[in-house]
Amino acid sequence: MNDLLIEGLQRQSIGERLSIKVAINGYGTIGKRVADAVDAQDDMEIVGVTKTRPSFGCDLAVRKGYPIFCTFDEPDRINAFSSAGYECHGGLSDLLSIADVVVDCSPGKVGASNKEKYQSAGIKWIFQGGEKHAMTEMSYTSSANHYENLNAQGTRVVSCNTTGLSRTLVPLFDHCGELNVECTMIRRAADPGDSKKGPINAISPVLKVPSHHGPDVMTVKPEIEINSLAVAVPTTIMHVHAIVADLPSGHGLTTDSVIDMWKDTPRVIVMEGAKNRITTTAEVMEMARDIGRKWGDLHEIFVWQDGISLQGDRLYYFQAIHQESDVIPENVDCIRALMGTEEDWKVSVAKTDSAISSYYGL
Repeated sequence: MNDLLIEGLQRQSIGERLSIKVAINGYGTIGKRVADAVDAQDDMEIVGVTKTRPSFGCDLAVRKGYPIFCTFDEPDRINAFSSAGYECHGGLSDLLSIADVVVDCSPGKVGASNKEKYQSAGIKWIFQGGEKHAMTEMSYTSSANHYENLNAQGTRVVSCNTTGLSRTLVPLFDHCGELNVECTMIRRAADPGDSKKGPINAISPVLKVPSHHGPDVMTVKPEIEINSLAVAVPTTIMHVHAIVADLPSGHGLTTDSVIDMWKDTPRVIVMEGAKNRITTTAEVMEMARDIGRKWGDLHEIFVWQDGISLQGDRLYYFQAIHQESDVIPENVDCIRALMGTEEDWKVSVAKTDSAISSYYGL
C-alpha cells in the first residue's frame, strides 16, 4: 500500500477528521451487511474490507467502492488477488494501520489470535457473538449496556438470539426491576447460503442444558435471571423464541400495556399475525422483501401481537429473529460506544436506523 497514504491517515486524529475509520475483517454474510450499514452513516467510513482469497465477494466490494485487503500478510496470498484481476491494497496489518476500529466478522473460533493482532496494532475491536464473552471480557447490545461499553478498547456484539432476547426483555426489566425467564430457542438449522450444514431431515435438540443463549443475556444485563433450551429444525430463514417471563407481584402491567411498551421500543415490530396473515416465519420474511429491505433483511425483532398473553404475573409470547441481520445495526452503535462519540443509546439507534433507511431509499 502507498506509504504516504498510510502515514497521512495515521497522523490524523479522530477530532481532525469528519468520520471514524472502520475496517471490516471478513467480508461475508455478516461483514458485507455491516460494511453497508457503516457506509450509510455520516460519522464513519469504510477504509477497507478483507477476503481470504479472490472470490465473487470481491466483485461486490469493488462495486461498492470498498478497498480490498487480504486477510493474511503473506505476499503470495496478497498477490493472488491481482492474478485474479482484483486490486489488493495489502494485508491485514496494512488495513489495521489506517483504521480506528476493526469489526471482526470472520468465522467463529479464530477470535483469540485476531485479538492479539488488533491489540498489537493499537486499535479498537468488535467481535461477533460466535466468540465467547470470556475471550472478549465485554459484550454489547445497545438497549442493555451501551453506556458500560463507552470508550472500551474492545467488546463483542452478542449473537442474533441474545440480541433478540434483550430487545424485548430489557424494557420489561427496566419497568419491573426484576425478571425470571425460561425460553426455548427454535433455531434454523443453517443459513440460506450454507451448503455444508443443511438441510436436515430431523429435529435436533441441543443437549447442553441450559443452552448458551439465555445465560448470554446476562453478559449484557446480569440482573435478568434467564435460562434457555434450544432445538434446531429443518428451516433456514429465521429463529423463533417461545418465552415465559415471570414478573414480580405488583408489576402493574397488562397484556395491552406490554404490547404498547414493545411498540415504543426501537427495533421491535409488534404485529397481529392472524389479521395481517403473517403467522409464520416465511410470511415475516416475505414482508421484509415487500417493504424493500436489501437481501430481505429484518433488523427488527418480530413479535406476534396475538401470541402475547399476560396471565397474572406470568407473561407468554413468541418472537422471530432474522439471524443474518438483527445484529447489523448493533455493530454501528457499538462503534460509537467504543469511540465515545455518542453516550445515549437511543440517540445512536435513531441515527443508525434513519441513515440505513435513507441509504437504501426506504
